[in-house]
Amino acid sequence: MRNVSIDLLDDTPRPVVAIGTDYPDGRLLPRHTHRRAQLLYGATGVMQVSTHDGNWVVPPQRAVWIPPGVAHEVLMLGVSTRSLYIEPGAVDLGNRCQVLSVSPLMRHLLMEAVEVAQEYDEAGRDGALIDLLLHELARSAHLPLHIPLPMDSRLLGLCQMFLQHPNAHQAPQQWADQLHISLRTFNRLFRQQTGLSFSQWRQRACVVLALARLAVGTPVTRIALDFGYDSPAAFSTMFRRVLGQAPSVWLEGVK
Repeated sequence: MRNVSIDLLDDTPRPVVAIGTDYPDGRLLPRHTHRRAQLLYGATGVMQVSTHDGNWVVPPQRAVWIPPGVAHEVLMLGVSTRSLYIEPGAVDLGNRCQVLSVSPLMRHLLMEAVEVAQEYDEAGRDGALIDLLLHELARSAHLPLHIPLPMDSRLLGLCQMFLQHPNAHQAPQQWADQLHISLRTFNRLFRQQTGLSFSQWRQRACVVLALARLAVGTPVTRIALDFGYDSPAAFSTMFRRVLGQAPSVWLEGVK
């Protein structure tokens, strides 16, 4: 099925409803929830997903898992999606959003799934296709493309400002000074609130934000300079440290 709202199909008596949707560039889906879990796959373009506790950037040909009942907002940047709306209990990938890799087999299954009938034959070929798709989903690898956000309002404000204007040279002492606390107290608070050290969070944020720009063709040199890195090589080294691949290799994987 294509370009149909899940609200019209949510009561379908099947464990999975598959829908393909084409979005205009820059379309923002305001915060909403689904009764079913959602696997949101972008065949093209970049998706930016936000919830109350973090942000995720989903590069082309990756997917994001959104558990049932989790309020989320999605910015679509030139995206054609394939979504699976999955009954709670059919597969469980946890109660928090996460970006997932998509194997070539899973990619083909997703493209095919949107062509099956709404009330597909569960004992036939279409039912077997959906079952295999759920098996592939259950074994998908998690990608570190989550920027956790703190609950502390003062710290949250600093994190949000960083996401608007990332700067690789910002030091924890600068943030501690703005919060009027010691560096030691700041480091402890930051890890308690985000699960990462400040330097780990800063690098993760830069990588995730860079992915969205890489996917739309921004040169690595431009990104490196905009983010405050001394050279493209320094940025690439950091990128490789976080994702295990250089930016050029990562881009080859999404073409």
